Amino acid sequence: MTKGFKDKLGQGGYGSVFKGKLRSGNLVAIKVLNKSKANGQDFMNEVATIGRIHHVNVVQLIGFCVEGSKQALVYDFMPNGSLDKFIFPDRDNSTFLGWDQIYEIAFGVARGMEYLHRGCDMQILHFDIKPHNILLDENFIPKVSDFGLAKLYPVDDSIVSLTAVRGTLGYMAPELFYKNIGGISYKADVYSFGMLLMEMVGRRKNLNAFVEHSSQIYFPSWIYDKFDQGEDLIEVLNATEGEKKTLKKMIIVAFWCIQMKPINRPSMRNVLEMLEGPIELLQMPPKPFFGPEEMSIEDTSNNSVEIPTSSSSNTVTIDINVSYE
Repeated sequence: MTKGFKDKLGQGGYGSVFKGKLRSGNLVAIKVLNKSKANGQDFMNEVATIGRIHHVNVVQLIGFCVEGSKQALVYDFMPNGSLDKFIFPDRDNSTFLGWDQIYEIAFGVARGMEYLHRGCDMQILHFDIKPHNILLDENFIPKVSDFGLAKLYPVDDSIVSLTAVRGTLGYMAPELFYKNIGGISYKADVYSFGMLLMEMVGRRKNLNAFVEHSSQIYFPSWIYDKFDQGEDLIEVLNATEGEKKTLKKMIIVAFWCIQMKPINRPSMRNVLEMLEGPIELLQMPPKPFFGPEEMSIEDTSNNSVEIPTSSSSNTVTIDINVSYE
């Protein structure tokens, strides 16, 4: 099915993804996990989680295989790979998408996330929303993928418990580190979506030390100041007059999503309503608090790291997963 595992699509801390073909002729992506206790749990998480999901904006699990210590997950193949290669210009294949297409992808991701939070018999918290984990099919329809860090909770649970911090640096909600901000809930995914939305609009990583001016290092702070100063988005983001309202709407929604306190963030249902509604009804939220710890995090998108929690001396593993190359 994989032709000897020759056609590798990508690799991450958990294992590798290969392109394969079923006997029916359908192309698939086969995720082969590394041998580890943690990845064994990731495997069970994905099978248990994705098995109950059926939505156009969530990747479809076709099957799985366990043979001794080897574990593999089989998904529909996404010919356009992951979103990151279309929004980050430092990639080898940096084909930019138009702003209308960027908006449609953002809206599709929001639909998929709202389904995970409210559309199943259990609420599914992803905990790792980022460009690498948004796959695009042949029509650029987005699919939320990689449920290795996902957790299932009863739909009525407004606050959930975690035994360890999980996610990717730069997309993780502050309440995962600082317990006095608020309890952990689906609002952690909302925060990650806001950071994703910022990167889609900025067409760059939110934290970039190699920019021309120091004020641009942290994109959310820089773009908020541009808004506050009344600067024209057409010049700031190289957009046309017709795209201006759409971009402004996406940025305002992103700022609501990355508010420091979870209670001040919208639900994904509210996000969909804001993205669909007229820009005139949206109010600019307060500027989120940007702490120095966010400014000092290096780009770790391709590596696993360990960081201490703020409430104990223990260390927690942050899983950094794979995207298609």
